[in-house]
Amino acid sequence: MTELVIETEGVSCRFGSVQAVDSLDLRVPKGAVVGFLGPNGAGKTTTIRMLLGLIRPQGGSIRLGGHDIRSARSKALTGVGSLVETPAHYPNLTGAENLDITCHMAGLDRRERDRVLDLVGLSAAARRKVKGYSLGMRQRLGLARALLGEPRLLILDEPTNGLDPSGIHEMRTLIKEAPDRFGATALVSSHLLGEVEQTANHVALMHRGKLLFQDSIDALLAAHPGGLRIETSVPVDAAERLRGQYPDLALDKTGLHLPGQFSDEEAARLNRSLVEAGFAVSELRRIKPSLESIFLERTGGTGDFT
Repeated sequence: MTELVIETEGVSCRFGSVQAVDSLDLRVPKGAVVGFLGPNGAGKTTTIRMLLGLIRPQGGSIRLGGHDIRSARSKALTGVGSLVETPAHYPNLTGAENLDITCHMAGLDRRERDRVLDLVGLSAAARRKVKGYSLGMRQRLGLARALLGEPRLLILDEPTNGLDPSGIHEMRTLIKEAPDRFGATALVSSHLLGEVEQTANHVALMHRGKLLFQDSIDALLAAHPGGLRIETSVPVDAAERLRGQYPDLALDKTGLHLPGQFSDEEAARLNRSLVEAGFAVSELRRIKPSLESIFLERTGGTGDFT
């Protein structure tokens, strides 16, 4: 049986008339990097705040590492590192001094502080006051704090905010390698679908407070196999010829989309049949679905990823 690091049952949260999270049953398996996806306002940050005990759900239960967040809060949050939205720091202290405070509270050695500063690329700026840090540097410092003590669970809310392309690449690598390097499980929220595709191996899709899907990315892609894109001289006539065999085909101005899985032999046979029927086939290629296309399909095209 798969060990779950995060398990919620029927978790709900309402702010006035707004149902921010609605009956959430979230499962995060040990060793996974889970992309927690959804457009702005989907309920991701509210969920993360509930997972960390920062706000109370109106219903349901939350277990971290097998411990209930309400009845065993200290045990549940032990070994959890987090970064929620824009992290707060003491601006008149240096980066190292900010981490010293956390190290002192957690009983950690200063060598641990130096280790995480090096991990996030802030060693050279460790003696500078945080008020002189850029937004990206402050984000890195927040991640460094989350990594103190080699946590078993990382909960990161939009961790690439404010980072330049180089910083984004480094953050991706750090998160992707977390299970192997630190033995950590990671839940990473984002509204950047392409970002998650390059980082996570599992995904949880939220929309309007509801969880639409949770599983491995491979399972999600397998449920949406893509298909073939065919561009031909007379797409309307080609569609009529193929519709009996492929009733789900879609037609646009320049060609056809045939959903499904096609072997190389099937694709070649399809191309040959069109050519022999007199159609000039200018392109025949496989379509690999993206997380964005899948999400838009599942939300009816209403996800606003901005």
